[in-house]
Amino acid sequence: MTLLRRLPSSLQQVVKFTNRSFKSLKFPGEPIESSVSPTLTHGIHVFHCPDGVGIVAKLSECIASRGGNILAADVFVPEKKNVFYSRSEFIFDPIKWPREQMDEDFFKLSKMFNAMRSVVRVPDIDPKYKVAVLASKQEHCLVDFLYGWQEGKLPVEITCVISNHDRGPNSHVIRFLERHGIPYHYLCAKENKREEEILELVQNTDFLVLARYMQIFSGKFLRSYGKDVINIHHGLLPSFKGGKPAKQAFDAGVKLIGATSHFVTEELDAGPIIEQMVERVSHRDNLRTFVQKSEDVEKQCLAKAIKSYCELRVLRYEMNKTVVF
Repeated sequence: MTLLRRLPSSLQQVVKFTNRSFKSLKFPGEPIESSVSPTLTHGIHVFHCPDGVGIVAKLSECIASRGGNILAADVFVPEKKNVFYSRSEFIFDPIKWPREQMDEDFFKLSKMFNAMRSVVRVPDIDPKYKVAVLASKQEHCLVDFLYGWQEGKLPVEITCVISNHDRGPNSHVIRFLERHGIPYHYLCAKENKREEEILELVQNTDFLVLARYMQIFSGKFLRSYGKDVINIHHGLLPSFKGGKPAKQAFDAGVKLIGATSHFVTEELDAGPIIEQMVERVSHRDNLRTFVQKSEDVEKQCLAKAIKSYCELRVLRYEMNKTVVF
């Protein structure tokens, strides 16, 4: 004998609605990917233009009119400055909104608002950024960058590694590069900086990463390359510029040390800052532990800066600043 009874039809509808509602409900902290259709693709758009009325509305309309849905949006309008910055993340159906059409739509928007910069990126469709990595003898940042790339944490394609330090064929860096088919170019820079040769090696890259490359590029090199160069400085700029900043900070008796990732400009260690991180030190630290803590912060700071750059979170602001969304 069963004790179960058929539920009234009205109550059955309530139960079905409840089940459907909870299945489609997105709880706080749940990854975005788990709540969207697998046919949808993720896109990113950044916009920099003179400030005006209706920019956000037109950006939203551009995405919504093609069936897209904005997941996150950041806007920055500096006080007393007639300038507008934004970064939007959205999902869309690539069948309904082809990649070429997307470029055309955002281009029309940029013309409408006289934009200084309008960039759209679809990570699952667009090619990864091509980068060359330059490093000198110290390799903690280089090794961390390579392993981060191997684990898929850095969305880039490494075209080559260039160094003014000759590493032996059995070194772990060379073995890693050979295993992954990444060329290693040793260019001794004692007599000259070999800038023309470097330019030839990096001409097909999107940007350069200086992972503790201890050579200073000339203004001629930077102008000839014409793209972004990102450096990691083992000090909390603008303090302790130049060589041996960790030793400078140690001798000064600081209680906070740090690392700075910045764009390279002709002025040494003075380019727009992308990311900074700090670590506490004390009177108990000697120079060895001081440097070790500094190196740990450098690795994290460089990786964070590269990731932010590739995700279009970094926009130039005024002469020597950045907006980092």
